[in-house]
Amino acid sequence: MFESLKRMAMQKLMQKMASNALSGEATSAAAEQGASAIMESIKSKLGSGGLDQVQALFSGENLESNSLFSEAKQKMTEALQNNGMSAEEATAEAENTTPDLINSLKEKFHSSDEADKEFDLSNLANLISGNAGDLLNKAKNLLG
Repeated sequence: MFESLKRMAMQKLMQKMASNALSGEATSAAAEQGASAIMESIKSKLGSGGLDQVQALFSGENLESNSLFSEAKQKMTEALQNNGMSAEEATAEAENTTPDLINSLKEKFHSSDEADKEFDLSNLANLISGNAGDLLNKAKNLLG
């Protein structure tokens, strides 16, 4: 499920960032790094018992008050800076792209389309069942 989300995130970021100050190659690298970092943040949050924050991120609640959303914006800013964008431009770009990216991911979880059936918030909840010892293994398997 999360490998599909990561691919979609990379595509969305490439579209959204097409007109930025970076070259096409740097934009592609920033999109890949940003999408990977955001997915790693989600995995980490799940692994540390932050299921409620992950579900809140994908359920349509206020993004600005979600610490995972703030972390995603920071990760995007870092990815853009790592690929040559100034700190000011990277912050502005992350402010513009991250909300759209998260909203696109949320749409997958709320979709009734048969093609999107793998994106189910209850799958995230299944990660916290069982003992703590196998929680990370479950997260790793589910998240790719």
